[in-house]
Amino acid sequence: MAKNEVVVITGASAGVGRCVAREFAKRGACIGLLARGRAGLEGAKRDVERLGGKAIAIPTDVADGKQVFAAREKVEAKFGPIDVWVNVAMASVFSPVREMTPEDYKRTTEVTYLGFVNGTLAALKTMLPRDRGTIVQVGSALAYRSIPLQSAYCAAKHAMVGFTDSLRCELIHDQSKVHVTCVHLPAMNTPQFGWVKSRLAYKAQPVPPIFEPEVAARVIFWAAHHRRREVWVGGSTVEAIVGERFIPGLLDDYLGKTGYEAQQTSEREDPKRRDNLYEPVDDKKDHGPHGTFGNRASKSSEQVWFDLHRGWIVGGAIGAAALILGLRNREELKDQIREWRRAA
Repeated sequence: MAKNEVVVITGASAGVGRCVAREFAKRGACIGLLARGRAGLEGAKRDVERLGGKAIAIPTDVADGKQVFAAREKVEAKFGPIDVWVNVAMASVFSPVREMTPEDYKRTTEVTYLGFVNGTLAALKTMLPRDRGTIVQVGSALAYRSIPLQSAYCAAKHAMVGFTDSLRCELIHDQSKVHVTCVHLPAMNTPQFGWVKSRLAYKAQPVPPIFEPEVAARVIFWAAHHRRREVWVGGSTVEAIVGERFIPGLLDDYLGKTGYEAQQTSEREDPKRRDNLYEPVDDKKDHGPHGTFGNRASKSSEQVWFDLHRGWIVGGAIGAAALILGLRNREELKDQIREWRRAA
């Protein structure tokens, strides 16, 4: 990657998006930070500049395509052509389907699905004419395996995968060098659980195992610079996606029995608490990248290490096998020579 790589990150004010901004900033990137919350955006901008990068903070609602396209123009006017576009912004509602409203489904879909569409269209507008660039779609294990109480979010993530697969086929047809990749995440320790809209009796929590957002950020940065179709983060993500392919019925039954309790703490929820579905809650206070589950969150993943190094691992295994096979063949050749000598 170039030192002055130009990057756009949606949902950059907190959580995974905030950590992704930090990861690119360490390499001197020029970053367009997009989100609704002004305090969080300013905090992200300070992070980037402290770590050696450059940043422009642009308050943006990704559900509004005009705002996203206008933000792209501002980034390119300041830093030049965009090299990497990372779609992270999301919204969700914790609620049984029977208590959801059409408005809540609409808003969640507009942010979590159409926000990715708007970001992707804006990125393609600048990348296709130059025939280069990478779009990173930050997905979830829930893009393949839905769980109870998050129907709107799960549906939006499923839609994002369908949209991205269609786009990928079209890029191949056009022989385009623009690359699109998905990074699917497990449960993350981010502030979203403290500000997401909820109709649950108890406070929402990520389903264990939980990971710190830095784990995701490192993989997203890696995916932006390697031509991998998808990257799965965490053993729990692998289990969910593979399980859905082979035993979906058993997972339905298991999640029906355990999914409610697993997504709630023992602390009562405040029904009057502000949520960020329609308005940001970090407009005055910077909440940073982390949630309140740090004492239960892992800072690394063995699965991620093996996945990102699998080329070296496979290559080493093949080399070792070839060496062993070569030694065996050498011994067999010696035995054959001895047989010939005896026969002579």
